[in-house]
Amino acid sequence: MYGIVTRNAEELEWPEFDVGFYEVKRVTGQHGDPVEGAVNLVSCFADTASAATEEEVVALDASGRPATKDHPDLDSGYVCPSAEGYRDGLLEVIEACTIPSDDVRLDEVGFPGREFCRCERCEAAFAESEYDDREAWRASVITDFVADARERVPGDLYLTLHADPFPGHLLARSGIDLDALAAHVDEFVVPLYDTAYGTTYWLESLASGFADRVRDLDARLGVELYAVDPEVDALADAAETVEEYADGVYFGYQSGNARAVLRRWDAEAREGVEWG
Repeated sequence: MYGIVTRNAEELEWPEFDVGFYEVKRVTGQHGDPVEGAVNLVSCFADTASAATEEEVVALDASGRPATKDHPDLDSGYVCPSAEGYRDGLLEVIEACTIPSDDVRLDEVGFPGREFCRCERCEAAFAESEYDDREAWRASVITDFVADARERVPGDLYLTLHADPFPGHLLARSGIDLDALAAHVDEFVVPLYDTAYGTTYWLESLASGFADRVRDLDARLGVELYAVDPEVDALADAAETVEEYADGVYFGYQSGNARAVLRRWDAEAREGVEWG
């Protein structure tokens, strides 16, 4: 299965692709309207605008620094996953996405890093919880959110993961417990982004690592490639490398290059390829 991630609704109708992910809520905090025939995509807790303007919901690290775009370890602002009002708003956005289309993809789900979140809300919730271990408590917060989203999505639920298949790393970094989340998620999607794809051994390592990780889980694996800057030849090589391990290969933010890859493959299949 091949697909695209796009902000241009007209590209969802291109016949070369089996699936199209359409950004409804971006990491900037900007919102759009969900569209028919797409897997509408929602950036959940990465929200630069809300983190910058709503002090009561921004996540805090162990030093008390807010998770704004100015934080030295972050590329965008992040909202605390325990902020109930914000969570409720996200669930409303997710439910709205299912009106024109049954399927939804959740992006940027989790805490923004190992040291987050130490706001008063999280400190109180952890102290009052049944958990003695903060890592386990953080995972319960994220799993509960995804479970709530699952109840609102009648079709497939996709979940984006950071590109780190090493056991325990996603749990420690973001509160992502793959085993628990697999009960609610139909497909995990891993973006493996590069601006050139000059080498592909690392793509194989990461894709095969995730394939091993989800093999015994009741969920599919998708791999997303960055299609804006790489040359078409390099993008095609990258796609061929990861498709062995993934149920779906998706191209991000330059559908024209993705279309060129698939058309090239189609032409080669029809004409045959001579070697030597």
